Amino acid sequence: MAIKRRLRVSMEDLFPHGAFLTGDVAPVRDFDRSTREQFVQMVDKDTGFPLWEATGHDPDPEARKNDRQFTMKFATTHQPVPPEALPGLPFRPVEFEGLEVTPYLDSNGPRPKIAFSLRATGMRTPTPGGQNGQAPQARQAKNGEAA
Repeated sequence: MAIKRRLRVSMEDLFPHGAFLTGDVAPVRDFDRSTREQFVQMVDKDTGFPLWEATGHDPDPEARKNDRQFTMKFATTHQPVPPEALPGLPFRPVEFEGLEVTPYLDSNGPRPKIAFSLRATGMRTPTPGGQNGQAPQARQAKNGEAA
């Protein structure tokens, strides 16, 4: 059985209640190659593209407090442009494209736990009802899950 290091997931599976960007998109610092005087941007090992990152928020009411904030990384040739913020709010609703998760062992803290690194190939303004035109609750009811 061949399991890739990165696992593809859908927006609906990872963020059933949507997602919001709460920070700007910024280049990822390569700590091994950067110096105090010279910033060097990290490059994706698989594609060779520069890495960018943005901080986001998962509004899932069942998510634990520490799991609501996330960092999304992008491996793209140009800096990704986030969707517009909602009028009067600092948050930007976002739909990620080409989502992948990489599981790893987080040994920070008293007990090690499995954590996930998040990547996307792009982002856009959310489409009404998600990628397939249905609200998350409608998709759950269609799949036989409780809404």
